[in-house]
Amino acid sequence: MMTENVGPSETLPHTINTGFTASREQVLDLYDSVGWSRYTRDPDGLERALANSGFVLEAWDGNDLVGLVRCLSDGDTILYLQDILVRPSHHRRGIGKKLVQEAIEQYPNRIRQIVLITDDEPYQRSFYESLGFTEISELEPNPGRCFVRFRD
Repeated sequence: MMTENVGPSETLPHTINTGFTASREQVLDLYDSVGWSRYTRDPDGLERALANSGFVLEAWDGNDLVGLVRCLSDGDTILYLQDILVRPSHHRRGIGKKLVQEAIEQYPNRIRQIVLITDDEPYQRSFYESLGFTEISELEPNPGRCFVRFRD
C-alpha cells in the first residue's frame, strides 16, 4: 500500500492496481459519481471498453474504487489517456495525479506523444498543466491542431 502526502498534516492511504479488477457495479458507481452517464447507459459497452484497453489502473481506498485511468497505446510512440476519473469525495488528494504519473511510467522514455481530450473546465486545465501537459494550440514553437469527431 502506498501512502501519498496530501497536505501539511494529513495522508491518504490508497493502492493503485494495474488491470481491470473492479466489479461492474463498482465501475458503474464510479462513472456515475462523476456524471459520465454516456458510459453508464451502456454497461456492456463500458465493460468491453475497459477490457479491451491497453491497460487500466485502478485506485482503491480500502474496498472502495475511488479512481481509474484507462489507456490506449502502441507501446512505442503514443499513449492516449482515455478516461481519468476520481470519485468527487476523493478529489484533491493526489489520486488523479498518481494515476496519470503511473500510466505514463508504464512506458519510460519510449512514448513521444501523450494525448488526452478533456472538458473545458478551468480546474481541469490547471490540473493537466500541473502535470506538464500543454493545450495543443499553445505548443511552442509550432502550435498544433487536434481534430476530433464525436458520434452520437
